[in-house]
Amino acid sequence: MFEKEYDVIVVGGGHAGSEAAAAAANLGSKTLLITMNLQNIGQMSCNPAMGGIAKGQIIREIDALGGYSGIVSDNTAIQFKMLNKSKGPAMWSPRVQSDRMRFAEAWRLMLEGTKNLDFYQEMVSGILVEGEKIVGVKTSLGIEVRGKTVVLTNGTFLNGLIHIGEKQFGGGRAGERAAHGITKELVDLGFESGRMKTGTPPRVDGRSLDFSKMIVQPGDVSPEKFSYLKSTKPLTHQRDCHMSHTSLEVHDLLREGFDRSPMFNGTINSVGPRYCPSIEDKINRFADKDSHQLFVEPEGWDTVEYYVNGFSTSLPEDVQFKALRSVKGFENVKFFRPGYAIEYDFFPPTQLRHTLETKNIKGLYFAGQINGTTGYEEAASQGLMAGINAHLKVKEQQPLIIKRNEAYIGVLIDDLITKGTEEPYRMFTSRAEYRTLLRQDNADFRLTPMSHNIGLASDERLRLMEEKKQKSEAFIDFFKESSVTPEVINPILEEKDSAIVKQSDKLFKPLSRPNITMQDMQKIDFVTSYINEHDLDHEVLQQTEIQIKYAGYIAKEKNNADKLNRLEGIKIPEGFDYSKLKSLSYEAKEKLSAIKPVTVSQASRISGVSPNDISVMLVYMGR
Repeated sequence: MFEKEYDVIVVGGGHAGSEAAAAAANLGSKTLLITMNLQNIGQMSCNPAMGGIAKGQIIREIDALGGYSGIVSDNTAIQFKMLNKSKGPAMWSPRVQSDRMRFAEAWRLMLEGTKNLDFYQEMVSGILVEGEKIVGVKTSLGIEVRGKTVVLTNGTFLNGLIHIGEKQFGGGRAGERAAHGITKELVDLGFESGRMKTGTPPRVDGRSLDFSKMIVQPGDVSPEKFSYLKSTKPLTHQRDCHMSHTSLEVHDLLREGFDRSPMFNGTINSVGPRYCPSIEDKINRFADKDSHQLFVEPEGWDTVEYYVNGFSTSLPEDVQFKALRSVKGFENVKFFRPGYAIEYDFFPPTQLRHTLETKNIKGLYFAGQINGTTGYEEAASQGLMAGINAHLKVKEQQPLIIKRNEAYIGVLIDDLITKGTEEPYRMFTSRAEYRTLLRQDNADFRLTPMSHNIGLASDERLRLMEEKKQKSEAFIDFFKESSVTPEVINPILEEKDSAIVKQSDKLFKPLSRPNITMQDMQKIDFVTSYINEHDLDHEVLQQTEIQIKYAGYIAKEKNNADKLNRLEGIKIPEGFDYSKLKSLSYEAKEKLSAIKPVTVSQASRISGVSPNDISVMLVYMGR
């Protein structure tokens, strides 16, 4: 039934698995995607949206590398918002509301149109290992499929257990069975495993809601998009979301079910996502708050199904229903399906290398929620990197490792394998110490050349990036070289309550002011003429403004990153014996021996390793 031996076998067809399969196949590896249900490839298990704070940056990075998530998101979006526009550009984060059904369909069709990619629908129940090397997988039907590398992207399916009140049943998602067998095999091979929890809210019938009692949440007036390719287009019309609020009455009704809640009666012991708590967790932890926001999000262009964002719960279905009916606009609500919590197995990611290959078994890669992360975007980026590195390993080429100062993807992977995680890991802008460098607008500058070098990012992507860069640099030079007279610039400055000038000055000076924008500068005729003559689009204008306005911050951050990268260059020999360094603290010896950092810089980021411990290591290494 199968090839004699695949280069890459990907297990799971969620966001991580889809990106892994696409990357490996597009790079030229003969790839097999095995999943339990081919109808659910690219399924949005939770909210029907992509992007958000820091997550939007990740989607743009995936696109810059040649992944598919940005393209699929653009082609199936029903609303676009750029979040945090009131803050600096390091915080701007794109987000789209997606059509759930079309999103999964688009992923399926893109994968089916990808050369070198085969599909098979069945449960993978184990892996095939010879010595310390992966050689394939085995399925629940007893079929053995040989592969040089294997990428596990099992999501919430490993021994998944769904909770609704006092009821529990096995499942990886509502309506889908759990996957069994893999955890036991990995533990028998020496891997450490744990349990995590996540949850989802009820889905409701929009025809039963009174939107006139809610606050309208429209998309941006001038929507942008995720992909750097010209083939996707911004939305020309959008669907509104809405907002309502819980109340003390709603909270009291929810509390009535706390004795039957698996969160509070001891049924669930695993840790859930700190930054996406259930509604019962919110009213328990924030008892002083009278209300919490609920975002009512359509599931697509045409469907009447709505997602109640902010009402994630595992309370009994009758309690969910009664409480939700006390929310403004939900008085006559009808449920499509109740909310639930799900517990699943994960493997602490300190057992991985920066390539996402496991330290125990060569050729075996983990990506997504199996590593303790939460969110489609985090999963997709890991899948992409695992697929790339599995291919490069098969071809005996150098792996692709992205540094912390190069991408949020680099921060995510380094955090996971260096610090591990005891709760579902979610990306935030605050996790990136170089976030001024890692903006959503310049992901192509940062990542497209390195991806093109390995053969994933297309020639077209590289051409678009280079054209954008050349136009931006030329426009910056134009601002630095062109002068503007007081009589031309002062009316613009006065309009913005900004200090007027008494003599001619270079154009970049006024644009450097915090309250003066590129839009203001376009009121100057010769600036507009330059823009029209050189056909500069929104991305070039935005890039020019950011580079001029934040030049000092960007330069400072680059300098700090360069200092850190000097420590990245100091490699720690494989199998280094930390016990022989007498001056290292006991905790440092323990953590360093367990995590086995590759560089001194990585060692410095391990919790429990002090600056003094790093100094001891540097002295020992003659530095």
